[in-house]
Amino acid sequence: MTAKKKKAQGNTASTQKEAASSSLPFEPVRQKQPQPTTAASAKPSPSNQPTMAKGKQSLKGMPSNSNIPEVVNRRMVKRAAFFCGLPTACAILTFVVSYFAIANDLFKPPTVAVLLVSLGFFGLGVLGLSYGPLSASWDEERLGNALGFDEFKLNFGRLRESWRTAKAANDNSSD
Repeated sequence: MTAKKKKAQGNTASTQKEAASSSLPFEPVRQKQPQPTTAASAKPSPSNQPTMAKGKQSLKGMPSNSNIPEVVNRRMVKRAAFFCGLPTACAILTFVVSYFAIANDLFKPPTVAVLLVSLGFFGLGVLGLSYGPLSASWDEERLGNALGFDEFKLNFGRLRESWRTAKAANDNSSD
């Protein structure tokens, strides 16, 4: 092996170690595939292709780097239930309160107002369904704060970066 190849492999290994140490446990490790230079090397070797047995093993519960830890998963579900459930309950309560007000002759709210208020709460529920997991701390050891603004900024940044990476990969593959 030449000194250049050894140095390139050493740089790749150190880059992978840095990426693994800075990424979360369930984030996939990004590896750049080298571009084939000749027609003979463009053919994939059978040892590099995934087999059906490997795919079935991963489905049987074998842990992998892409699994979300149970602690983080529960945290995401709790936050999604809260940030979605509270506005949805308010949307349903809007109908109950307006019915109670009309039935007891307290006041007659306009039908459009009841509709718009309930739709607004349902819309907040849909947003809360997305905000819940993004506002949860994706680090197993750290809980984060109650509303999760800091975690949302961090996690939404990660999400945007993965979108950009996927778009760039898609653009490169279509060329």
